[in-house]
Amino acid sequence: AGRAAGRMGERCCAALVRVLVLQAAWALSGGQVRYSVPEEAKAGTVVGRLAQDLGLEAGEAEARRLRLVAQGRRASVEVSGASGALLVSSRLDREELCGKSAPCALRLEVLLERPLRVFHVQLEVTDINDNAPVFPAARKNLSLSENSPPGFRFPLEGASDADIGANAQLTYTLSPSEHFSLDLQKSNERNIEPELVLTKPLDRETIPVHRLVLTATDGGRPSLTGTMELVISVLDVNDNAPQCNQSVYKVQLPESAEVGTLVTRVNATDADEGVHSEVKYAVTNFIPPNGRDVISINPNNGEIHLTAALDFEEVSVFDFRIEAKDKGTPPLSGHCKLVLEVLDVNDNAPEVWVTSLSVPVAEDASVGTVVALLSVSDRDSGENGRVRCWVWPASPFGLEATFLGSYSLVLREALDRERVSEYEVEVRAEDGGAPALRARRGLRVPVSDVNDNAPLFAQAVYTVLARENNAAGAELARLWARDPDEAANGRVSYSVWDGGLGVGVGGEAAGSSSSSGGMGWRPASSYVSVDAESGRLWALQPLDYEELQVLQFEVRAVDAGEPALSGNATVQLFVLDENDNAPALLPAAGSAAEAAAAALAGAGSESGTLWAWAAWGAPAGQVVAKIRAVDADSGYNAWLRYELLEPRGKGPFRVGLYSGEVSTARALDEADGPRQRLLIVVRDHGEPARSATATLSVSLLEAAEAALAAGSSAASSSSSSAVSRSAAGAELGPGAASAATNVWLVVAICAVSSLFLLAVVLYGASRWAPRAAVLSGPGPTTLVCASEVGSWSYSQRHSRSLCVADGAAKSDLMVFSPNFPPPPPGPAAKDTQPEPSALLDTVSGN
Repeated sequence: AGRAAGRMGERCCAALVRVLVLQAAWALSGGQVRYSVPEEAKAGTVVGRLAQDLGLEAGEAEARRLRLVAQGRRASVEVSGASGALLVSSRLDREELCGKSAPCALRLEVLLERPLRVFHVQLEVTDINDNAPVFPAARKNLSLSENSPPGFRFPLEGASDADIGANAQLTYTLSPSEHFSLDLQKSNERNIEPELVLTKPLDRETIPVHRLVLTATDGGRPSLTGTMELVISVLDVNDNAPQCNQSVYKVQLPESAEVGTLVTRVNATDADEGVHSEVKYAVTNFIPPNGRDVISINPNNGEIHLTAALDFEEVSVFDFRIEAKDKGTPPLSGHCKLVLEVLDVNDNAPEVWVTSLSVPVAEDASVGTVVALLSVSDRDSGENGRVRCWVWPASPFGLEATFLGSYSLVLREALDRERVSEYEVEVRAEDGGAPALRARRGLRVPVSDVNDNAPLFAQAVYTVLARENNAAGAELARLWARDPDEAANGRVSYSVWDGGLGVGVGGEAAGSSSSSGGMGWRPASSYVSVDAESGRLWALQPLDYEELQVLQFEVRAVDAGEPALSGNATVQLFVLDENDNAPALLPAAGSAAEAAAAALAGAGSESGTLWAWAAWGAPAGQVVAKIRAVDADSGYNAWLRYELLEPRGKGPFRVGLYSGEVSTARALDEADGPRQRLLIVVRDHGEPARSATATLSVSLLEAAEAALAAGSSAASSSSSSAVSRSAAGAELGPGAASAATNVWLVVAICAVSSLFLLAVVLYGASRWAPRAAVLSGPGPTTLVCASEVGSWSYSQRHSRSLCVADGAAKSDLMVFSPNFPPPPPGPAAKDTQPEPSALLDTVSGN
């Protein structure tokens, strides 16, 4: 530190010595050299011939070491050692060297050695216009209230120019502006102060910031300029009300929009700024008034949300008045309108109403009859409110549109109450929405009855079986006729039609006279009656099978309608036989005609003794007689069997169980006595069985006597051939005829030819004679031919005739036919049998 201070002191002393020496030299010389050079001269520019001007010879300047002595700052000039000229060595800036001082003279000291001399050189740096005017700041920010009046002045700070003289003389200009102008004020002869003058009222909302350029121009040649930007901010006052970006907001929302849905956002702007531009929103008017509850608005951002459900059918359009108010003093407000249009959605199903219903409907109502009037509506609109209607089921009713929304339910088909007494009709409606909504309305349409159905019996023909000897008032059957109508139209009453027909004994109709029955015409109502309400058929009197086998009549059912309708049913009453008749023996008669008459008249059960004869030596099996009996009953009750009651044990005779033929049980001999008395019992098969007894006295004769008896019997038989074939009684057997023939052969050999001829005649008669002639009623005839054990038939049909064979016949023939009344008169069919009144003829073979 001490060494450094010592060196510094030495240097200061040396410098001081040099200055003193130069001053002394300059004083000795007594003058100085003056030069002038413009600033900004290029390096190397010759300022002056210093060596020559100092009076030095050529080469002397270099020899004497001519040089400039530095005086603390860079001189920007130098001395050329070779020529001794003063040259510009670096940039000369007058403003840097001298500032605003004028003139700008630089004092230089030139040192010349051998001898040492010091010369003073004055170098004047002349000014050139190399500096443009400069404002204190490139931009000047100004603030003016937009309500500043015209003529308001605002002083501006002027520019400065580093040059001097004319180069520093400044003039000011302002960029064009309709609101501002420039006024120049001279503060002194050299300074001019510019002022900004307001020439037109400001509007911040129109031009919030005015940008102007203030230009300063110096007086140099060429002139230079400097600029300053004036930024004039217009200060806001609350002179603008908020303005909505739309005067009318139109929004469409479906009525199904949920609560909280964003409707829209109202945006209002205020041309002011600051608190003057802060806007609050409110809804001030509601059309209709109930719209107050529909929306809410956010006062800060203007968002509008739904606060209640929408219903297009109640209100389709809402009008709201929106107010936007700023926070200025006083506050200003703006208004806009919100139109909220509610769009229909298919949220309402069709409605079906019955405005008129005419029930019940008569079943004979004509097609097209109006049953009901209906009204159909849908609160929706457009396609959602367009309704299509139909009826289900599709028949028998249909819909006809009368005018918009009204329909008639009409009858399309004929009704039948008996088939369907009540209809459950459903009117269905469907709108045109997507998805479609449906509605239905049920109608109950009862059908009233008319008397259009006659009573109908369950059967066209009723077959009733009744046992004879029934009690009077006994129920025979229950008849039932159905009338599907209702009430009085379906209330049926029954009655017996008196045109009945009964079939009695011998197949004769009860309505006609009968020679066998002797019964006069009797109406069916004399036998039976029917309960008018219940249809119960009951007997008025006991029935007798032997008197009446079949009673056919009609029962009529009549309803109580207007007019009354009726139906008929045929009743066939078959009387079932009871075993109430004992077998009746046919007594012996004096002649065949009388015997036939007795058989047809029906002899009583009491019988006398029957007589027969047999020849001694007759072989076993020889038929000597045949017991004839009839039973007025039929079937099992008329099936007879014969039993030998006396004598018991091993007698010479026996009786056929079912044929009644009395034949020899063994060969007869004299030990059997001249006469045999046989007691024969005839029983039927009824329950309980009824019986009759017959006494047969058989005389035992010699062969000749037996032949004479047989001849007498044959003569008697030939005299009444037609009647004897149908008569009944005890007959001689074929054994007596054979014995007589042998006697005749022994006694009269001469009569051989006669007997031969007689045999041929008898053979031919037995060969070609008709066996039986059967006549029956209108139904097919049933023939029952018995075997050796007899015959019987259990049938509900009446036996017309009893077939009895002559002589040695061993079989019976019984004929049965249906117990129906005879057919109406007319031509008979090809296979029609003879009239039932004819008797049955039986021809017996030999």
